[in-house]
Amino acid sequence: MDLQTIQLTQPYSYLDIYHSDTTVPLPGLVIIPGGSYTKVADRDSERVAVTFASQAFQTFVVRYPVVEHRSYQNAKIAIDQAFEYLVGHAQELDLDPQQLGIIGFSAGGQLAAAYSNRPDTKARFAALGYPVIQPLIDKRMGVTTENVAELVNDQTPETFIWGSINDELTPYLDHIAIYAQALAKHHVKFELHEFATGNHGMALANYYTGIVNRNRTDNHLAKWYPLFLEWFKRWQAAQA
Repeated sequence: MDLQTIQLTQPYSYLDIYHSDTTVPLPGLVIIPGGSYTKVADRDSERVAVTFASQAFQTFVVRYPVVEHRSYQNAKIAIDQAFEYLVGHAQELDLDPQQLGIIGFSAGGQLAAAYSNRPDTKARFAALGYPVIQPLIDKRMGVTTENVAELVNDQTPETFIWGSINDELTPYLDHIAIYAQALAKHHVKFELHEFATGNHGMALANYYTGIVNRNRTDNHLAKWYPLFLEWFKRWQAAQA
């Protein structure tokens, strides 16, 4: 695997590329980590990229502006630039742009949802982990966001969502439930898993991410990952 980082035109923004040199183009996954704009969370970035790369994805991590440079709008620009770069360089990256999706965690889930709902989105599928949906914690994060459920439209790509009913930072009724309702209203296909265990910010919820996440693991919540892989295989088959 070849790891490279390119600087995006948007200041303080980078794209980490985990490129597997393959004989056939692979599906791609653009990863948007969480971290409440105070950091790009380790638990949601490299470790998620490597895990998905082991399942024959080309993987990419967008490092958007955080800390003193934090900005929801600038983060959205960085994600758009990342997709433009990836589609433009798909051949050299052994990437199938028709199977290029986005996955976001927490604040990154809000950004992933916003990008997936763009009229010109290049994300063919989306996955949202315990996402922020409404701008209810903007003050805590130090940014001005939006209710991304209001952006859902008839062209929104098929979406996989998961979270924990124990989540107190982004409670189900205030976030995931509202987004799922918007998807249903627009007849967008989605799959939702709201686990009875775990909590917010658990990434893969296994030992691999737990060791950089205060040892936070949960074997039941960790099932979101194999469930996503099953869902993705069905999505792939439907595209054929």
